[in-house]
Amino acid sequence: MFKWYEEAKSIAERDPAARSVWQVIFQYPGYKALRMHRLAHWFQKRGFYFIARGISQHARHKTGIEIHPGAKIGKCLFMDHGMGIVIGETAEIGDYCTIYHGVTLGGTGKDKGKRHPTIGNNVLISAGAKILGPMKIGDNAKIGANAVVLAEVESDTTVVGVPGRAVKRAGERIRQSFELDQIHVPDPVSQEFCKMRIEIERLRSELSEYEKSLSNLKNSLSPDLEAKSKESTEPKQDEE
Repeated sequence: MFKWYEEAKSIAERDPAARSVWQVIFQYPGYKALRMHRLAHWFQKRGFYFIARGISQHARHKTGIEIHPGAKIGKCLFMDHGMGIVIGETAEIGDYCTIYHGVTLGGTGKDKGKRHPTIGNNVLISAGAKILGPMKIGDNAKIGANAVVLAEVESDTTVVGVPGRAVKRAGERIRQSFELDQIHVPDPVSQEFCKMRIEIERLRSELSEYEKSLSNLKNSLSPDLEAKSKESTEPKQDEE
């Protein structure tokens, strides 16, 4: 099977909106940007940098997706909608990954060399996520919508929030990029608030028990003292 057809078929299998493989080939901007990147990367590797950059810029104007010619992309990448995706020069993407619109695989600082992320296989990166720096995202990882990832992510891990916080996923490994579920992910911030609320309720309960014990202790040691304490707190009536 031709590689271009295999990639289009993979996209059609993952996208419920796709009517056919041929619709993907002729009408999907993510697929078009990927095919143009393959050509630009071919020229880049052979030293034709001006031509390679020209092809990538043409793809950017046509599809709204900017992929540097130097980026290395594995097979069957699916860029759903695609608008606003930016992939840097030294970025590397594994096989069967899914990237939604607004995603940035960017670098940090002005250092030369490897400065963009390396994405493993079967990774799902949800809309608006930013992955910055030369870290590795492990296989089967899932990056939540609008997450900002600044540190390495282990395999089979879900990351959400700003900055990104990892949440381990138990159970058998699954191909995250085929789930296409970028909504039902755990929120570690909300989980921490729940833990704090439970702790506060526990402390309140303990404090109430201590107050009762102290009151009983006062009564047993000096009943008159408790009575005088009540009288001192009662408002005095005005004398006529």
